[in-house]
Amino acid sequence: MSHPQMFDHDDAILAKLRDICLALPGADVKISHGRPAFFTKKIFAGYGAVLKGDHHSGQYDQALVFMPEPDEAPALADDSRFFTPAYWGPYGWVGLDLSGEVDWDEVTELVETSYRETAPKKLIKELDSR
Repeated sequence: MSHPQMFDHDDAILAKLRDICLALPGADVKISHGRPAFFTKKIFAGYGAVLKGDHHSGQYDQALVFMPEPDEAPALADDSRFFTPAYWGPYGWVGLDLSGEVDWDEVTELVETSYRETAPKKLIKELDSR
């Protein structure tokens, strides 16, 4: 059974996130479980999330899901802009709501950090050489 599409291709926030993610070496996008997922060999960022027990509110349809550096995770948990996404959260992933005011420099930094946590060494070396 395939998942229904849970995003709008014309979403301006998704377009901005797509530009950030696809600027990274070897990055591509696929639809996974009805939502955009940015990856190299592994997923490094996702767009849209839900909370455990709240799958239909749409509250986090415009959210970045990313893997932070392990030592940064506690500080993010203390910031109300961040949340623990269902399914991803138990593996260390964090969500950031993008539906309000967004600091795109911060988003770029979070995406790059997540990329570095998941991408092959060869691609990280390519990023560092830029």
